[in-house]
Amino acid sequence: MRQKNRELKLIFTVLVLVFAAFLAVPVLRLLVKSFWGEQGATGEFYTAVFTGRNFGQTLMNSFAVSAAAAVAAVLVAFVLAYAVHYTRLPGWVKTALRGAATLPMFIPTITYGFAIIYSFGKQGLITQLLGFQLFNIYGFWGLLVGYVIYTVPVAFLLICNTMEYVDKKTLVVSKVMGDGALSTFWIAVLRPLLGTLAGAFVQAFFLCFTDFGIPASVGGKFDVIATVLYNQMLGGIPDFNRGAVVAVIMLLPSVGSILLLRFLERYNIRYDRVSSAELKRNPLRDGAWGLSGAVLGLMLLSIFVVIFLVPMVQNWPYQRTFTPEHFASVFADKDLRKVYLHSLAMALLTAFFGTLAAYGGALITARSTLPRACKQTMDSVALVTNTIPGMVLGLAFLFCFRGTSLQNTFVLMILCNIVHYFSTPYLMMKNALSKMNAGWETTALLMGDSWPKTIFRVVTPNAAASLIETFSYYFINSMVTISALIFIVGSKTMILTAKIKQLQYINQYNEVFVLSLLILATNLLAKAIFTWLANNREKKATKQTEEKGN
Repeated sequence: MRQKNRELKLIFTVLVLVFAAFLAVPVLRLLVKSFWGEQGATGEFYTAVFTGRNFGQTLMNSFAVSAAAAVAAVLVAFVLAYAVHYTRLPGWVKTALRGAATLPMFIPTITYGFAIIYSFGKQGLITQLLGFQLFNIYGFWGLLVGYVIYTVPVAFLLICNTMEYVDKKTLVVSKVMGDGALSTFWIAVLRPLLGTLAGAFVQAFFLCFTDFGIPASVGGKFDVIATVLYNQMLGGIPDFNRGAVVAVIMLLPSVGSILLLRFLERYNIRYDRVSSAELKRNPLRDGAWGLSGAVLGLMLLSIFVVIFLVPMVQNWPYQRTFTPEHFASVFADKDLRKVYLHSLAMALLTAFFGTLAAYGGALITARSTLPRACKQTMDSVALVTNTIPGMVLGLAFLFCFRGTSLQNTFVLMILCNIVHYFSTPYLMMKNALSKMNAGWETTALLMGDSWPKTIFRVVTPNAAASLIETFSYYFINSMVTISALIFIVGSKTMILTAKIKQLQYINQYNEVFVLSLLILATNLLAKAIFTWLANNREKKATKQTEEKGN
């Protein structure tokens, strides 16, 4: 047991040092920068920002569009999730609805804006099909559409996951008791989901409020907090102190949203036992919800049609003859190929070391006898990383590591991604390890096996599926991220999402869409491989368990 604790203490020490150096110190430097000038401590930077031209309106803009988008995203996600869980639609329809709801996760947010421009602009595909422009794409409506697309996948996964654990026998009981359709819907569906729906709203709001990619392309003159931060830091005359103030202001709603999520957890209804009651056939119900889900799914996917269409024609919308030239020129460009390899290498290394970090942290909280303080420390790290927006973390890294040997290096970018996305992989691994037999390590020690041998021979094989899912999560998010890296990427460490931002300035949208498709194809292929590996591993583990039982 001493041996086990010594090794776990080593893992704990390494993780604490990493997060102290690449989370606590950078964030503290950011906070200090916001109120420390040449003459020492001062509040002048906060005063200057709050009294600055249109800053109050910018905050109102951010809150208004984020709240509106969050409401819309939750409604769309609920309809899609309901169609999946509370109807008897064919399996392939449900799979298609899941695919439509989650596809945007595989594409960088900055691409959403360009897709909106080429779909709803004056010469956009949907505008030409309808014969008129639905809305002004630059400003509130463009941001609203982009944010909804961005946050539907997160809201859908949260609601979908909860629906799996809602006891569907309540539907039968409610109808037997003589409740009307609306009462049954409230009692059996909405009420158990209230905490999750509120949580999905908070998560969607938080993501919209802190996103940079969408405002960068369709924000126009409708300023939001993310564009103000970007302009303060990378505009004509960078102002580091005021940028730090904006970052701190951006951090406050994030902290509030996480605390609110914790509070909302108490409103989630938990069942001691979930019944697998089969839903009765109801063509009217299935048709209505299936049609609604299909329409919403097609609306989500229709915006991305232009990503495939535009780079395949000579010059949209004036010369629509098919040509492979745009793809050929991108793949023939050595610099762009190099940028793609940079992104791929960064994503793979982030996924590898991030998975190790998440696994190590989860072993401490779920499979160790270390003091409670150690376990609470790891949980606190996960909470903090879930709280800090990508732009704030990237800016903190810029302040902390500017002028050091880590500046403009892949090592810094990889560490930034590991810290930024740590929370979800850690919780995934913690939940997986918590469900395993608690006596494996003790039994192995009694038989003379060392703790590392037990972890490698017993625990890790049983956690393989979750490890693969964690690797997949880190990889896909590293391929699409821009907010966290926009301040620390350099010319020698250029990645695809940052390159897309550069190409925007010189209006090379064909290249933008080709690179976006490259990211999409890479992520879809990776997801397919990781899912197959995880499912294969899970089947083997189940088979081995059944054989041992027999």
